[in-house]
Amino acid sequence: MPHPLRLALLLAGVTAAPAAQARLAQTDAAPLSIERMRARAYPGSALTTRQTLRPGAGYQRRVVSYLSDGMRINALLTVPNGTPPRGGWPAIVFNHGYIPPQQYRTTERYVAYVDAFARAGFVVLKPDYRGHGSSQGEPAAAAYWSPEYTVDVLNAFSSLQKLKGVNPGRIGMWGHSMGGHITLRAMVINPEIKAGNIWAGVVGPYSLIFQDLPRWGGGSGGNDPRAQMLARYGTPDRNPALYRSISPNSFLADLKGRPLQLHHGTGDTHVPISFSQAPARGLKAAGQPSTFFSYPGDDHNLSRNLGVALRRSVEFFKNTL
Repeated sequence: MPHPLRLALLLAGVTAAPAAQARLAQTDAAPLSIERMRARAYPGSALTTRQTLRPGAGYQRRVVSYLSDGMRINALLTVPNGTPPRGGWPAIVFNHGYIPPQQYRTTERYVAYVDAFARAGFVVLKPDYRGHGSSQGEPAAAAYWSPEYTVDVLNAFSSLQKLKGVNPGRIGMWGHSMGGHITLRAMVINPEIKAGNIWAGVVGPYSLIFQDLPRWGGGSGGNDPRAQMLARYGTPDRNPALYRSISPNSFLADLKGRPLQLHHGTGDTHVPISFSQAPARGLKAAGQPSTFFSYPGDDHNLSRNLGVALRRSVEFFKNTL
């Protein structure tokens, strides 16, 4: 159903002026608007244990669930052994990259990554997102086209704040690939997220997303969300106000001193390094604390430098949380 003003203009045979078109487009795109997402509530819920898993080296593991938009979302939770420090454990919400939802399993992939943070004394919560694994709901379009996965992560953050033994004021976010986009979007929405660490993130502006991001995970034909967005709103050059309103890169100054660390391999064929170079420049221009590490010849998972990148990430969170 067209927006009422657009419908009236169409019936009258009138084409909206550019300013009116921009306002209409922003109204239509409101679910992805940063301001609109800031106005929503993300209460989360208590974390409910679904399955206790074999413990790791110095930490306990279990599958838990929480509520997001009324749906049960599963997640992997790790908690260090021993007595929490005064005020509670520091914690990390761990946002995984795009994995075809039908192939996703809660306890598979990112095992070494979660283990590194868990052994370093962080509580780690890795949300599955809706429609992944045994989580309720239908999978959404990738996080650049739809707000649903970011909603799930923001509710995960609130749920983790409620967990006994966690310091609610010492929680950061880690994200890989699509999860990097979710991390940056979540940080400009919720000022309580203290720090972010992003690997090979889709964190460039929408002009780069349209130009340089491969089409994996984006659907095809009439189900391609990128094509649908272009058809509906035009390109970022033609409709800059709309794309500014939905891009977290336009809100970097709102981080207000909360640090970001970026990692990217120069040989990444999934998400080109330009996606991390763009926010690195933007963060510098906005006067925000950030560090950008590039890894010559390395791939999307930083396979050649995994140990180095994990050590840098662990130290980053130790220094910022």
